[in-house]
Amino acid sequence: MPNEARFLDITLLGKGYRVACPPEERAALLDAAAYVDGKMRDIAEKTKSNLNERIAVMAALNIAHEHLHQHQEIPAPHQKIESEIALDIDGVRRRISSMEAELEAALGPQPGSEDGES
Repeated sequence: MPNEARFLDITLLGKGYRVACPPEERAALLDAAAYVDGKMRDIAEKTKSNLNERIAVMAALNIAHEHLHQHQEIPAPHQKIESEIALDIDGVRRRISSMEAELEAALGPQPGSEDGES
């Protein structure tokens, strides 16, 4: 049956569901279903709720929160460096500008420049 290969039977909180699934995604979907089922069971146990819809919504919110939190924890490369060495980029830029001004003043006008700027 060619259509059977395009569907996968999963179980969440003891209730069976048939979902569309390409054959190459079967393992990933089974892993996802096991993860969701585990979350739903944890919530059902902690809340002592037997309302599957409420449990499913709470599990979805928890999983979405985990997912979004993971993406926020990954700092941009420059943020990671700044936080690790407490580097003030604006302060460094001000210091470099100050040093350039001091060098220009000490060296005086450069040959070939009209107003003394290089």
